[in-house]
Amino acid sequence: MTARFVDPSGGAHEASWPQAAREYPLEQCVPVRRFAVRRGRRIAPGWYWSATIGRFVHYGFGAMRTQVMMLDHDPFVVALSCRPVELAWHGRRGQEVRHAPHLMARLDDGSGLLVDCCGSSGAGRRLARRARHVAAAADAVGWHYRLAGPPPPVVEANVRWLAGYRHPRYGAGWHQRVAEVFAQPRPLAEGVALLGDPIAAWPPVYHALWHGELEGALDYPLRERSVAVSAAGAEGRLER
Repeated sequence: MTARFVDPSGGAHEASWPQAAREYPLEQCVPVRRFAVRRGRRIAPGWYWSATIGRFVHYGFGAMRTQVMMLDHDPFVVALSCRPVELAWHGRRGQEVRHAPHLMARLDDGSGLLVDCCGSSGAGRRLARRARHVAAAADAVGWHYRLAGPPPPVVEANVRWLAGYRHPRYGAGWHQRVAEVFAQPRPLAEGVALLGDPIAAWPPVYHALWHGELEGALDYPLRERSVAVSAAGAEGRLER
């Protein structure tokens, strides 16, 4: 299997997949293919500002935009990019097959994650066939592959709300105060009241939840009575 990718300066490269995966920072590459604007699609290609890397990440359609957001929120993801590599292999009849996974993420253990995105109707037959090859290629180099469908609706709604507060400006000057107020588990509204003016205090609390500085259950609707605790406080209780 071979890999084709384009470095940040625009230079095109081709190498064996194991060499590319182990020797090149693929998360820094530019999209090897662009997304076309297609008639009838509700969401056109666009750009999502990633708090993880501090710059924009391209997406091609709605399901992909959701997965970019979910990766940006994942504490194990340290970098992400759109279509940074195209894989090529020979199919059953000897013809060349080329496939560029929608997304790539670099994980905090140094490994990579390749992601293809599908909507609520699932993956089509062609993508499902290709997914098996990509999964095997990822496994061969110690990477991971995900054929990602929609996240649970409540989780997606909560993460999408918190994503509105992902920019550093929402947490500037508040990190220590938020951690101190939520050193013990308490409802969000109670903590906000202790922080002072609710208009000023809610954004940094949401920012802390987005970045994992506060921990709370996101598989239930996020409300003012939802309970949160600082990550440091949660770790302290586990140690005891």
